Amino acid sequence: MAEIVQQRIEDRIPELEQLERVGLFTKKEVKSIIKRVTALEYKLHRLIVNKEDFIAYIQYEINVLELIKKRRAHIHYQFKREEIEYPIIHRINSIFKRATNKWKDDVQLWLSHVAFCKKWATKSQISKVFSAMLAIHPDKPALWIMAAKSELEDRNSSESTRHLFLRALRFHPNDKKVYQEYFRMELLHCEKLRKQKIQLEQAQMDLGEYEFSPEILSGKLAEVVYKDATGKIKEAEFVISLLNIAAIFDFTKDLQDSILQDLQTNYTDDSSTWDFMAKRELEAPGAGEELQTAKGRASDINRREERCCQVYEEGVKSLNTEPMWTCYVAFLLERMKRKTNVQELKEKRQERLLGVLQRAHDCSLLKENYYKNWLQILLSSGDAEGAASVAMTATQRYSQSVTMWSLSLQTLMELGSRDIGRCFQDALKHVNPKESLPLWQLQFEWSKASQSAEETEAILKRGLLSAVPAVAMEMKECYLDWSYSTGGYKKARKTFTSLQENRPLSKEFFTRMILIEKEQENPKMNYLRDYYERVLQEFGTSNEDLWLQYIREELGPLGQPENCGKIHWRAMKFLEGESVERFISKHALLQTGHL
Repeated sequence: MAEIVQQRIEDRIPELEQLERVGLFTKKEVKSIIKRVTALEYKLHRLIVNKEDFIAYIQYEINVLELIKKRRAHIHYQFKREEIEYPIIHRINSIFKRATNKWKDDVQLWLSHVAFCKKWATKSQISKVFSAMLAIHPDKPALWIMAAKSELEDRNSSESTRHLFLRALRFHPNDKKVYQEYFRMELLHCEKLRKQKIQLEQAQMDLGEYEFSPEILSGKLAEVVYKDATGKIKEAEFVISLLNIAAIFDFTKDLQDSILQDLQTNYTDDSSTWDFMAKRELEAPGAGEELQTAKGRASDINRREERCCQVYEEGVKSLNTEPMWTCYVAFLLERMKRKTNVQELKEKRQERLLGVLQRAHDCSLLKENYYKNWLQILLSSGDAEGAASVAMTATQRYSQSVTMWSLSLQTLMELGSRDIGRCFQDALKHVNPKESLPLWQLQFEWSKASQSAEETEAILKRGLLSAVPAVAMEMKECYLDWSYSTGGYKKARKTFTSLQENRPLSKEFFTRMILIEKEQENPKMNYLRDYYERVLQEFGTSNEDLWLQYIREELGPLGQPENCGKIHWRAMKFLEGESVERFISKHALLQTGHL
């Protein structure tokens, strides 16, 4: 091992001598480099090597390269690169190769090598790294795309790029992203050839026998890719994505028309097609003279939106499905949210949206989340009767949805409906009891604000009897808080005493009672001890913070510090697992005044 390390250090001597000779590094710095590199080399030749050692060595070499670059700029010396930088770059590539051979599955390591090659190494080296990486990781489409882009951008080789995409499609014949990038690459290649042709024609150069193929210049290769892609992936959204890529280039009008025709012929059973076709109407050119005034512009926008709605209407006639109505409603909502100072346009947008929401609801095809938007619009426009009606019908459509019941009940609460008590009962009957906690909380808040104390207490007592632990515990805490706010300390203590043995129990129930006791003008330490003892009886095996709070209480003005040792001994006995270590650490901080 020592001989190999020594040999590698000796191989560095020519470049180090050059660094010192040309004045980039001092003699002392060269010695420091030799010492550091020797230590790093020994780490790489141990019996058990770590990836971190390779990374540290690479990073050190890159840092040296960066420092050389800065020193060169500082002293304006740009010679001897073959004798100084090139050996270092070659060595870093060699270390990367050793690392990636040992940890082949580490994609990040491969990508680090690629990034280094892009910055420091030759372009041919990048191709070699990608080639080795793809041999190990052919199952990752993103790496194929990255390699192909590198060939096109770094080496300007469309032939190699095409070859890589074709290989990628052998491994991933149905990958949308690979097809999209392949399609884009062919169009970029076509655009580059067209620019070259224009430049050569302007220069009036004689091309001899070389000719630019009219088929390639018109994008026929991209059309071949499109036909192959859509033959394997028959999805409207995918076709639309290819059409959007083609639309970026100004020479693809025929290709775009062909894709559009294909979309309208073969994909009318997909809501995405209708959505795309409708939104295209927004881009139609408007009348120039009308666009001079705000009212004229609003009128033009209104006409475009009307044309969009006509396409959507055709869509819902031929495709009466939830996704189709969802596209229609989403479009109108997006237009509704757009700001405008023209009141007529605002009203027209709202009228359209409300009409479509109602029709989608009548067909039982309106998505749950759109009912919230519907209710908000009705409430903001002052249609209380309509909002109440929608709230009730929404719960019939989604009778098992907690979100829908909560939304409808909140709407009815805002409107001050008289039937809300019955609605709460219906809601709790229909929804899954395990998900009913938000409804119990909402009912308690409503009853506290609108009903008598007896009726509120009855709701809380019903909640305590729930078979769902989360509901019973929450209602217990609400009952304690409500007792304190309505009847003061005595009622709160009475409620606590009656409920402290009723399971399930929560830590918050006890800690809330402790806070209530401490809020009194003359808190009683005996009561506080009782509360702590009771909560520790339930949660003392896993919660070290409760023990620390108890100790802190005894150290306070009402407590007896001599009890702290006994509490500490009991905590060490009761706590289990990692809680013991955490308790010891926190107790030490408490004793030193850091907690």
